[in-house]
Amino acid sequence: MEAVAPSGTEWPRPLAWLREFFREELAPYPGRVALVSRMVVATTVVMIINMTFRVPYGAYGVAYALTISREDPQSTLKAVKTIIVAYLLAAAAVLIGAMLFSGDPMMRFLWVVGSLFTMFYALSAMANDSAAARFGYLIIITIPLWDEHVPAEAKVEGTLWAVGAIGSASLITAGIELAFSALRPGDELLRSLASRLAVVEEVLKSYALGQPVQEKCAERITRLGLAGTSRLRSILRRSAHSLDFGEQLGAVVALVGRLVDITASLTALELRASDDDRKRIQTLAENIATIRADLIGGKIPHLLKSPGNGGPPRSIPLLPEMERTVSMIPEVFTDSQSLSDYAPMPSGQTQPARLFVADAFTNPEHIKFALRGCFAASLCYTVYNSLAWPGISTAITTCFLTALSTIGASRQKQILRFTGAIAGGLLGIGAQIFILPSLDSIAGFTLLFMAVTIVAAWIVTSGPRLSYFGVQLAIAFYFVNAQEFKFQPSLVVARDRVAGILLGLMMMWLVFEPLWGAPTAVAMRRAFISTLRLLAQLAREPLSNNLRIAVERSYSLRQTVNMSFNKVRALADAVLFDFGPSRQEDLALRSRIVGWQPQLRTLFVTRVSLLKYRLQVPGFELPEQVRIAQREFDESLARALDGMADQLEGKVRQVVEDLEASLARLVVTVNTCGSAEQQGDLAAHLQTFLPLSRRIGGLALSLDKEIVAPIGSV
Repeated sequence: MEAVAPSGTEWPRPLAWLREFFREELAPYPGRVALVSRMVVATTVVMIINMTFRVPYGAYGVAYALTISREDPQSTLKAVKTIIVAYLLAAAAVLIGAMLFSGDPMMRFLWVVGSLFTMFYALSAMANDSAAARFGYLIIITIPLWDEHVPAEAKVEGTLWAVGAIGSASLITAGIELAFSALRPGDELLRSLASRLAVVEEVLKSYALGQPVQEKCAERITRLGLAGTSRLRSILRRSAHSLDFGEQLGAVVALVGRLVDITASLTALELRASDDDRKRIQTLAENIATIRADLIGGKIPHLLKSPGNGGPPRSIPLLPEMERTVSMIPEVFTDSQSLSDYAPMPSGQTQPARLFVADAFTNPEHIKFALRGCFAASLCYTVYNSLAWPGISTAITTCFLTALSTIGASRQKQILRFTGAIAGGLLGIGAQIFILPSLDSIAGFTLLFMAVTIVAAWIVTSGPRLSYFGVQLAIAFYFVNAQEFKFQPSLVVARDRVAGILLGLMMMWLVFEPLWGAPTAVAMRRAFISTLRLLAQLAREPLSNNLRIAVERSYSLRQTVNMSFNKVRALADAVLFDFGPSRQEDLALRSRIVGWQPQLRTLFVTRVSLLKYRLQVPGFELPEQVRIAQREFDESLARALDGMADQLEGKVRQVVEDLEASLARLVVTVNTCGSAEQQGDLAAHLQTFLPLSRRIGGLALSLDKEIVAPIGSV
């Protein structure tokens, strides 16, 4: 290992780290300019309409035009529909509550507290968290309105204007997105995966030629590694692909993310590849190029050449891991014919949406979350009413927007919200003092507005570590300069907004986090354990002899597993913002779980491919002796997965040597049947069935060996 020399081990200085952080987050990536352009166009159009027709609550509409989903036209239309429906329901709830309780101060207070509890409960228990957030947000922004001493007609009119301003802004944004979508055909997720593979390929080609990796290429792969796969997972989650294809793409996203992480780690080392390793690297680069071309062309990925022998490399660490990761990508699409077979599902074939999550009324954590959030927000409401200072009502908004299930995730949003609001407020105040006095037309204001929006949108499109900062910067600027239709000589708006956010943060730190607050690493471990147990449950399927019931149950379980994978990854991102004495151990655990995720996803997708044999779907029947051996193997697999979960929980686990033995018996049984049946569909099915079973066994045994290693306590 003499050929590997770390480039440095000392911690960077704070200023150097901050400079590097912003350089990585703000650097351009494929598609970023186009995305920012669409955001700026939509936001500017909404602003001009609001200013021209003097639409009340115009700043809220402009903010929504900036932050609405733009992953693809379908997700944009879905987001707009969610916004409009949620806001109409919230407006109805506000008006009904006002009619019943606005006459009595005590009843009004109890209604506000009850509404806050309902909002936080919906945020935790509803299946569509976006709808819950929209519903609660309208209630929050209209609470100060209904506390004012103005005629009831004005309050009703203000509530309806809030719905109209945000609804019209959402429709305008959706129209602009549909217009732009005609200029960028194709699947954005596949394009994004291909662009990441292209960067990995470029790095590998440099190593294969014995040349150092170019600085720009190293920066790009590092930036992609830091950004993670959150944006890709967001695109996939909102897409209308079929369930099977969604699962397969989820596994590919995890594998490509893992490949990017490994490649980014290699660029931090000074490597001198040997001749043998350079040949293996060249083969690996060619395979990646082939996979990338297949994804762009809508074909099932395949390997151009067989990977290396997988032996220990002489000079490149992690090369066998990269070869194994790349070889897994085509295996994800086993039994598939063409990516065109997985076109987005028509609306009539989508799975029925659920209003609440499965444990909404049985899991006490939802009640605890609602109580924590309600308590913090109610204290903010009491404070600003006691002080007769309605301008700081943003404290309640802060509680609602930064209330997440774990401490690390909440702190991440709190810090970004506070710093973004300060930056946006200072920017708005500076514009009021130095720029706006010199402007006398909407054209001049539009140029200023677009300049600030470009900066904010560029930050919004960065990684999860910084994007929320851009949202808050834009909102603070809009509330100072786009809320009223005249020059704003007072700085009270910016001052009150920042003071309200600070009050909300104080209540979150004093009330929300200490009350049943869970460290993020603990939640991440629990979510990963839950995923293992769900996969063990899937391995035992079907439990019913009724084919229809078995299929419905397996589909429901597969959706739950997919959501569990996404939850683990989201919590892993939030661990970075959780500080404490166990931070180093938490980060080590995070690194291992993130490394296990791609293998577990591949195991999941491969197990799904075998379900048709277990279900005995017509055309995929197996001989009775093979079915018996398969059931034995599946039960051993389930025990192995449960054993891994027990290991992570610190329990005494069962031995898993029977998994290897049951796999060997399954291989013997299949080979025996295959030799007896040389012709017909059965032999073809067995030729597909056996490699899939071997792959599952190999992945499970590999994972088990890694999880057995001590991971430390959290």
